[in-house]
Amino acid sequence: MNPEVLLISIFLPVIVAVIAILIPRSIKGLREFISVLGGVVLVYIAWLLFDYKNLTLNLPWFNWLGFDLRLYHFNAFTLLWINIFGLLISLYSIIKMADHPRVKEYYFYLFLTIGFANGAILADNFVVLLMFWEGLLLTLYGFITLGNTENTQRTATKAFIINGFCDFCMIFGIALLWYLTGKASLSEISHEPVRATGLYLLSFIMIMIGALGKGGAMPFHTWIPDAAIDAPVSFMAFLPGALEKLLGIFLLTRISFELFVIKDTPASVILMIIGSITIVLAVLMALIQKDYKKLLSFHAISQYGYMVLGLGTALPIGIIGGIFHMLNNAIYKSGLFMIAGAVEHRTGTTEMKKLGGLKDEMPITAICYLILAAAISGIWPLNGFVSKELVIHGAYETGFVIFAIAGWVGAIFTFLSFLKAGHSIFLGPRNKELPKIKEAESTFLIPMIILAVLCVVFGVYNYIPFKYFFEPLLEMHPEAMSHHYDFSAHALDLINPVAAVSIFMLLIGLVIHLYGWNKAEKRAYMASEVIHKLPVLSTLYDWSEARFFDIYEQGVKFLRGLAHILYVAIDRPIDYFYERTVTLTGQAFTKILQYAHNGHYANYLAWCIAGLTIIVYFILSIIK
Repeated sequence: MNPEVLLISIFLPVIVAVIAILIPRSIKGLREFISVLGGVVLVYIAWLLFDYKNLTLNLPWFNWLGFDLRLYHFNAFTLLWINIFGLLISLYSIIKMADHPRVKEYYFYLFLTIGFANGAILADNFVVLLMFWEGLLLTLYGFITLGNTENTQRTATKAFIINGFCDFCMIFGIALLWYLTGKASLSEISHEPVRATGLYLLSFIMIMIGALGKGGAMPFHTWIPDAAIDAPVSFMAFLPGALEKLLGIFLLTRISFELFVIKDTPASVILMIIGSITIVLAVLMALIQKDYKKLLSFHAISQYGYMVLGLGTALPIGIIGGIFHMLNNAIYKSGLFMIAGAVEHRTGTTEMKKLGGLKDEMPITAICYLILAAAISGIWPLNGFVSKELVIHGAYETGFVIFAIAGWVGAIFTFLSFLKAGHSIFLGPRNKELPKIKEAESTFLIPMIILAVLCVVFGVYNYIPFKYFFEPLLEMHPEAMSHHYDFSAHALDLINPVAAVSIFMLLIGLVIHLYGWNKAEKRAYMASEVIHKLPVLSTLYDWSEARFFDIYEQGVKFLRGLAHILYVAIDRPIDYFYERTVTLTGQAFTKILQYAHNGHYANYLAWCIAGLTIIVYFILSIIK
């Protein structure tokens, strides 16, 4: 295959983006048709590339650097799924975004994002990687501005600043690694990966921040819940729900196991700590949300923690679990956001207290929710159970049981959250204030059904993703080809202590929900209040609601305080000095001039003679 076909994956979506924004609104359906057609072509090309899996393109660019692209199994796998999700979102958006006043810009940002993402995945040197990576920052900002709430612009700015800071750290880390190795090519460094110690550890941490920021790990997560309310739901289904997790984990995997060696280094422990904290704190915040979209946004953060934890174990079972969870999360999280959009489209709200009993009017949507929510909760035999157990197994085998406990705690509260959401939205009495509604349109249902089916297939027949997606990755870790690899829903030993504990944790979650529901007078959306009011957690929730953990808000407060200090310590003294010296001197000089210019002709004649004398003296000195 001609390696220049790699360029098609990058520039075809850019062309579709330009066409989409140029098509007049008066031509109905053409923009949507071209977007779906473009999505189909991109998936077809990605499938061909996935089957080929080995291409390198080096185009002359600068004397010292080329436009280098490389295709191998891992990025071919990621490329395929990026474009699959792009196609599903294009299909989903046909009706969802049809009446949006800025629909032209929406499709422009959508396909520009796909093009930049494909470029970042295929990049084989740091400059090309950063070029596309920073392009994604611009489209992120543009996407969020498409929202129609009063806080949209503020949320877009917040997302831009947080991600911009993370990208700045990433640039610093890349520059340091380039300086230390003398190489800009990712392939060249991967031939001799460096151990993450000393300055190399600093480089790893800086690049890691870029990957964590892209995926929304704590503490770089705070823009995501705001965007859930202020940005279009299809944006949430595509970027925070799917694409950014794929990109973040792709980069984190590459630096952790291709550019660096993190096993038995502080980098491994750092990743596991960040992953565990992200799992627990984000899921605790998800638990108390009353808006379904905001609940999903915190779960998008929490599930990223499982991926980071899996990679941090630096063990084959954890690594594959983290990558598998990356794919699984993108599948069910994107689907769950699509369900939010379908419910919002029909009812006009995603506030759970205003919903209820929708299973009768939206039965297919309810079934999709049941499958997708069970998958994210880690219920056997769906895909989320398999990947989550692999991650927890990996954490357990490191010897740091605390990290496995974090995974179990996350599983309890994830299940509890989706019991609450499903009970509030689809079960219980119907809200009488809701208008008469009907099932979502086919363009909503088709992507949701596809994603729900994938959750079942990748769980029950998990040898399919293992064989086609993960087995080639295990070649880098031959020791993984053991009982850990034979981890199918049929062969899984449910007596295994780790799996048994996970199932027990889910039962605890069910008991807590029923207790909370009964205590809240059978108001399902209030079922989690029993957790909210616990002594330590209530304080934690108060701090969180006061945005104590929001690095953006705290950063703004810090800068305001710093500005006040600088104003008092520097600006005011300078102003005082100016007023007491320059101003007073000027006033004194003015008085002298006023005294000299008193209206007496004799004084003026004296000034003229003095001036003439100076001029004559100056001319004579030049002549000499």
